[in-house]
Amino acid sequence: MNVKAFAAYVIIGISLCFQAYADVNPADTVNVIDESVVTGTRARTLSGFLPQTVSVVNHGQLAQTQRISILPTLDEFVPGMFVTSRAMLGYGVSGGAAGGISIRGLAGGSGQMMVLIDGHPQYQGIFGHPISDSYQTMMTERVEVLRGPASVLYGSNAMGGVINIITRQSLEDGAHTDINLGAGSWGTVQGSVSNRFRSGKFSSVVSGQYSRTDNHRPRMGFEQYGGFLKLAYDFSDHWDAYFDADVTHFNASYPGPVSGPLFDADQWITRSVLTLAVNNRYEKTEGSVSLYHNFGFHKINDGHPADAAPQKNLFRSSDALSGVSAWQSVRFFKGNTTTFGFDFQNIYGKAWNQVIETGEDLDPMTDKTETEFAGYVDFRQDLTEWLTVDAGVRVDHHSVSHTEVVPQGGLAFRILGGELKAMISKGFRRPTIKDMYLFRPANPELEPERLWNYELAWKQSAGNVSYGVNLFYLKGDNIILTQMGESGPKNVNSGAIENYGAEVDLRWRISGNWNLMSNLSALHMENKVVGAPEFKAYLGLNYHTGPFNITAGATQVSNLYTLTGAEPVKENFFLLSLNASYRVLDWLSLWARGDNLLAQEYEINAGYPMPRATFMSGISISF
Repeated sequence: MNVKAFAAYVIIGISLCFQAYADVNPADTVNVIDESVVTGTRARTLSGFLPQTVSVVNHGQLAQTQRISILPTLDEFVPGMFVTSRAMLGYGVSGGAAGGISIRGLAGGSGQMMVLIDGHPQYQGIFGHPISDSYQTMMTERVEVLRGPASVLYGSNAMGGVINIITRQSLEDGAHTDINLGAGSWGTVQGSVSNRFRSGKFSSVVSGQYSRTDNHRPRMGFEQYGGFLKLAYDFSDHWDAYFDADVTHFNASYPGPVSGPLFDADQWITRSVLTLAVNNRYEKTEGSVSLYHNFGFHKINDGHPADAAPQKNLFRSSDALSGVSAWQSVRFFKGNTTTFGFDFQNIYGKAWNQVIETGEDLDPMTDKTETEFAGYVDFRQDLTEWLTVDAGVRVDHHSVSHTEVVPQGGLAFRILGGELKAMISKGFRRPTIKDMYLFRPANPELEPERLWNYELAWKQSAGNVSYGVNLFYLKGDNIILTQMGESGPKNVNSGAIENYGAEVDLRWRISGNWNLMSNLSALHMENKVVGAPEFKAYLGLNYHTGPFNITAGATQVSNLYTLTGAEPVKENFFLLSLNASYRVLDWLSLWARGDNLLAQEYEINAGYPMPRATFMSGISISF
């Protein structure tokens, strides 16, 4: 995208927002009603007092799309975010995998984006990336997406931003059960059940889900099942504790690109998370101490072409990310919140080959344990009723890549009935076990990747319209690339990032029955990367009356690089979706969903054509 086109997209987006604002009667103008968030700060805080930009998607919005995974819905609702895909259901891992999450050109697949569950990091210990098939609607109360570096609070891997999954809880006495069943194109079936229970000080959430599909290509089947358990107890008005456990297992078949089909390329993946937390909340202080253990087991057959012999070995790996997280926020004086935090992590990864014929385990290719501990402080002060200043710093020490100092600072103005935010922040990512020790390009002398992000944002609500505009510039170095040397390929810190762009978010309650939601993002990348479109826009129109609820969505993606290098390949596509539900009884609803209704031909992963029009329908039961 050239500079003129980029500027045009920004001007068009801002103009649309101000046109919607101009349509509102000034007499209807009201003050901004802030969302309460926890991701930009450990303690729950109104977003208008934070310099960071946080998008919130609640459980109702996630459930309304009738999707097992939260990621496709976030892809639509969060400006600047994009998730790669290759099929109707299932992202997979290893060769040809999808589920790459990018924000502002920084990708979770390379460990530059972090997924959190209740504020705890979730990534594969060896490869350092999220496992995208693990993040399910059934367990999610809401999702908070912080766009831009969050390394002061969350450390390595949060250099591009974080997706924080806040798990479900039960706040009302009694039992509440939700059941969802669906079936559709390509032999796809899905089902989930969730029970929330509370009696006095005790509460629980128990959920389970199953899904499977043949997908639209031979040897591309996917099957997944999992469960979530959360037990909580309120000891008093000031103290509570919870324990939760989440497990996901999936079997995925990998067909290879259409130009080079593969056979017997299968994956068996199990991921689990255990968390124990104790929380306190008083008038002038609140905090938490938690233990978490995120671990997985992986078995992968890389497959073979039709004219080649089958693989003799399976790739096996096991990993664990265990940690302790403690923080306490204190209000020392009026308008002040100061947060002190400490994190410790133990990162473990082992990889080896297993002989298929005999089941024999060969010598490990890598077997490493790393440790990391950090302390941080975040100081936030309301200087006036309309101005808040924020400053924070993290000192993070790693057993291999040593000490990193991470600062940030920002201002939040509440003026003219809106919110003006300015932010400067540093982000970083440490090299993973794979980068340093696994496979031939590995280099144990790698240093962390680093970047600086500069951001200016405006948000306003007026009557039935709310909108936000973000402008950002980020520049980074030490990016890890694989280069060919005299002795072969080698990972080196020779890459650079220089991205800038704009994001626009618009919500308009047209009437009592009609609602419009739109967002767009424009991105310029000096160094192009795969899986980050230069332009993305979403427009959703919802109509609800009585028992009917209908949402039509349109997505435009332009200049999506599927290949970079000397002969880059770009994709442009327009997708239309429709989601409808009808409440038959108070406890029973029917639903249907159609995606890519115009049957567009397009690819997101190179060599993996996406399915044409697909359909799902089912029932939802609540009692």
